[in-house]
Order: sequence, then C-alpha cells, then structure tokens
Amino acid sequence: MNGGIKNWPPGEQPREKLLKLGSSALSDAELLALIIGCGDAATRRSALDLGRDLLREFGSLRLLADASLSELQRVKGVGPAKGCSLKAALDLARRVTGAPRPIESSIRYTCAAQVFHEHLNNEFRDARKEYFQALLLDGKNRIISRVQISEGSLNQSIVHPREVFNAAVRASAAAIILLHNHPTGDPTPSPEDAEVTRRLCEAGDLMGIKVLDHIIVGEDHFYSFADQGHL
Repeated sequence: MNGGIKNWPPGEQPREKLLKLGSSALSDAELLALIIGCGDAATRRSALDLGRDLLREFGSLRLLADASLSELQRVKGVGPAKGCSLKAALDLARRVTGAPRPIESSIRYTCAAQVFHEHLNNEFRDARKEYFQALLLDGKNRIISRVQISEGSLNQSIVHPREVFNAAVRASAAAIILLHNHPTGDPTPSPEDAEVTRRLCEAGDLMGIKVLDHIIVGEDHFYSFADQGHL
C-alpha cells in the first residue's frame, strides 16, 4: 500500500474520482491524499490512510493548516517530504482565500488598540464575510500565533469551545484574545456576540486558559469587551 496513486486498491482512487466527478465530490481526506501522493511502507499506510490520520490528529482542516512542519511529522508516515508538500498546498490555499497569516510571534500584547491599529484595521477593511480568530499568548502575554476558527455569521454552532481551545492547548497557550470582524463596519456587539463571548470565557476558566479580550473590528474603529468592562 505504499505505492503511488495509480497502485491504490479499488475504492481508494481519488484521482479517478476527481477526473470523473470533480474535486467537490472528494472528501477532505481524499484531497489530502492527492497532495501526499503515496503511502508509507514502514507503517503500511496508504496516502488515504495518512489523510484520515491527519484529520483525526488535528481535528479539522483549519487546525491542520495552522500546524507546524514538526507537528505534521508527528503523524506516523508523514516525513519531511510529505510534510513540506502539505505545508505548501495549505499555505497556497490560505493565500488564495485571504485567510490570515500568523501575527509575528513574541510581540507582547498590551491593549486592544495595539492589536487593532497594528494588525487588524487594514486586514479586514474590505472583508465581506465574518472571520472568527484567536490570538494565542504565553504566560507573559507574548503572542505565540494567530489561528482562524471559523468563517460566516457568528453563532454558537460554528464557534465551539472545542475548536477554540484545541488550538490553545496544542500551543501551550496561557491566554487567548478572541477576534472577529463585522463587514457592516459597525463593531457594536450583537446578542450572539455577547453569548459566544460568555460561553468561551466560562470554558477558558474551566481549562485554565484565560480569555483576555474579545475584539470586534469595524470600519476604522473597534469594540473591546475588556475595555468596556464586559469580561
């Protein structure tokens, strides 16, 4: 099962499936298998097996895209070559969609205005969708990385504590800052914004990962739950 795609057994041929039905017919694991290209002889895992293993390990494509090369290689059968192929493909997808690249690490967070003026205002100026993200911080409030949690209207179904804190736990973060934008340009929080913030703060308290702030980005101005005394 360690051969190339053309040697895969019947039922595990995503290339033929793509040619016949188009890429939208493929599962996430099948698309990853096409990037990986071949399986691993040592573990007797096909490329499709490896694709499934990666999704099982990281939980979602978003979290997989934020994984480092060394984290990818922790999955048995994913070596430097496969890891580099995955990182290249996922980063290309990030660039096409305009998803955020991590804010430079080691910058110390001091206030919501710093994050807004230095990073968020220009980035979300022309955004037509809502993006929910999290800044992960260490014990000295230095930024470790930024991860994207969801796209679309903010509600409890797409912003789940599991996805938010999974990334924080993997990064050994001591605290997080929640971020999202309002394409209307008005950063005033909705009732849904307030409820999601409350739920995530409660989850953070249980896990020992403090939610320092929730910043909503509008057009040239922002709303900070912390600044308004609502955390």
